[in-house]
Amino acid sequence: MVKKTDIANACFVVAIMLSAISCTTDDVQVANHVKPYFSLEDYFQQEASRLQQLAPSISKMVSKNGETESHDIQIDNWESELALFIDSDINKAAWQSSYKIDSTMTSLVYTSLDPELRTEQITVEKGDDGTIKHIGVSNRIKNMLYQTDEQLDYYPDSLYRITKQQHVRIIGESNYLVAGTFQQ
Repeated sequence: MVKKTDIANACFVVAIMLSAISCTTDDVQVANHVKPYFSLEDYFQQEASRLQQLAPSISKMVSKNGETESHDIQIDNWESELALFIDSDINKAAWQSSYKIDSTMTSLVYTSLDPELRTEQITVEKGDDGTIKHIGVSNRIKNMLYQTDEQLDYYPDSLYRITKQQHVRIIGESNYLVAGTFQQ
């Protein structure tokens, strides 16, 4: 005859085992805040929050295949505006050894060792005081139907720029540019 305590103990053991199985390296890294590379996600989340509070005026220029529009605006949602930068973060457990790191006192350069990864290179330039002066990101997506090359540049409180070249089979080539200049 099975006792209720045996069933409870078995359920407890199964729950512990399931918890252990579901705890991935990503979970551990997030819990311990251990990130092997500079975190674009953390940096740009903080920037989005800071800029949301400051509400700076932006001169924004958008261009598609040479047709350009410019407007002076205030960004309603900085997290959305900086989403391509946030999405370029390379701190995934599976990518822990996928980037070569070159560093000096004022720069960090992460270069992909795997040509299949979307983010090919990240450059973080700092001033002598350690503050971020520039972040550059090179992304590439390539498959049988299309190829997209993106260059993202961010200069805090000065400029952010997204340049994208896209080649789609049958449709052809398109070039995009989005640039936001902070008004003083």
